[in-house]
Amino acid sequence: MPADRSRPAHRRVAVAFVALVVTLLPAACGTAPATREPVAATSSAGPPASHPALRPVAGKVIVVDPGHNGGNAAHPQVIRRPVDAYTHRKPCNTVGASTADGYPEHAFTWDVGSRLAALLTAAGANVVMTRSDDTGVGPCVTERAEIANRSGAAVAVSIHADGGPADGHGFHVLEPAAIPGAPSAAIVEPSHRLALAVRDHLRPVQPPATYIGRDGIDTRSDMAGLNLSRVPVVMVECGNMRNPADAANLADPVFRQRLAEALAEGVAAFLAAG
Repeated sequence: MPADRSRPAHRRVAVAFVALVVTLLPAACGTAPATREPVAATSSAGPPASHPALRPVAGKVIVVDPGHNGGNAAHPQVIRRPVDAYTHRKPCNTVGASTADGYPEHAFTWDVGSRLAALLTAAGANVVMTRSDDTGVGPCVTERAEIANRSGAAVAVSIHADGGPADGHGFHVLEPAAIPGAPSAAIVEPSHRLALAVRDHLRPVQPPATYIGRDGIDTRSDMAGLNLSRVPVVMVECGNMRNPADAANLADPVFRQRLAEALAEGVAAFLAAG
């Protein structure tokens, strides 16, 4: 992960070494090459050194889900396979959005997810990532939710960047809708609190979306990762890749570090509030 020297020294976060333990994913998400088991990000550098605001994450299992994957485009037969999102069937995964000059969403989400995992790990969290690199395929959206459920996570954060109308800008946080009988039924209320905490910490980085949601929050019943989750979960569209100003920000490593810090602080605030 590149160092960002432009930030003031008191805001730099010392990042612990992240060890990635990788084995094969269950067959539930297909048999495409390079599909991997979730990555456990753990610190081996002794007591964590991080911003005091992140202390509530210590000892917690946190799932970081970087959306899409770099190998998806080469394996349409895998990612187009229909899966059950509870309210409907949808593709296993997609290629994702990209900026006008070709910066892909999968690379953005992997970068921000890796930065977020490093920050949380340095603060003592046990981080599980849903993919191990940016060259694999999948996993399916259903399997990403199951990874969080199997891990018994305290919270799960799925990272994305939108492909909205070019004149729209800003972030929005997706939260699960109340769907009777859905696996997510018991975590709708804590997920809403998580969405508010993440929204409030993202505000200083950039404004809420002008083209979707309401004040940065978008309640959805069509997302498998939300419908199938049994742990508090949000999906964060960090900006609009088709808006020139947002695209320039999303391609900036300094901005991506600020996003990762805001996400980490939002998760910590949610956990601190109980």
